[in-house]
Amino acid sequence: MIKIGDYNTLDIIRESEQGLYLSDEDGNEVLLPNRYIPETFKIWDPLEVFVYLDNEERPVAVTDDPYVTVNDFAVLRCNQVTQHGAFLDWGMVKELFCPFKEQAYKMKAGGWYLIYCYLDDETNRLVASSKTNSFLDNKQLTVKQFDEVDLIVSHPSELGMNVIVNKQHLGLIFQDDIYKELSVGDKLKGIVKKVRHDNKLDITLGQIGYRNIEPNAELILNTLEDNNGFLPLTDKSNPEQIKLELEMSKKSFKKAIGSLYKQRLITIEKDGIRLV
Repeated sequence: MIKIGDYNTLDIIRESEQGLYLSDEDGNEVLLPNRYIPETFKIWDPLEVFVYLDNEERPVAVTDDPYVTVNDFAVLRCNQVTQHGAFLDWGMVKELFCPFKEQAYKMKAGGWYLIYCYLDDETNRLVASSKTNSFLDNKQLTVKQFDEVDLIVSHPSELGMNVIVNKQHLGLIFQDDIYKELSVGDKLKGIVKKVRHDNKLDITLGQIGYRNIEPNAELILNTLEDNNGFLPLTDKSNPEQIKLELEMSKKSFKKAIGSLYKQRLITIEKDGIRLV
């Protein structure tokens, strides 16, 4: 099956006045126009091409590289706005259409927008949407606490910056964890700082040593975050108090806070421990 809006490796099966005809394993054919024909080729040579719909809504193969492929995110420039919607520059001869109903905010010519490219089931056309949250789902998470993840900066909020996590989920970097300037569309690495009870993801950009943290230390970190970053417990606290608060022994508690202290994730004060 030839994939619309994506790269395909197809075989050259014949030459015509219009160009080369390419085919997949199932015999589906698509035209590679003359302007894209390589200098040298042989029949049955494999060729990697990008396939999309031309101005007459016919599948066409090209050797150009688009700025975005189907089911992916990108920041694109709006070339023009008509009565039908906005048309975006995505590196192809035919511009990428974004209907008004798919615009989070009304687009303007010359503006840059974070969009998601998808294949419209009704029209079988590639369409852009700036309502990117609609294509993210946190109901079934594919990440867990302390995982390293790929991020795309989405949009600011009162609490910090919303980010797209692994192109699947929505996350938030709190303002206190932002140590450099971020712009919409920036791609960077991050770490899942916390998975909240409603599957909301707290993300940090800091290189914290969470991957190898022991379970008891992880529990203490979670408890600290749920208690505004402070617990009235120290290595001198009563064992029963530690057991009541954390359901662990005093020995395990001391070992865990020692590990957290060495990693500079907490400070130990006279009356308790505090999250850095």
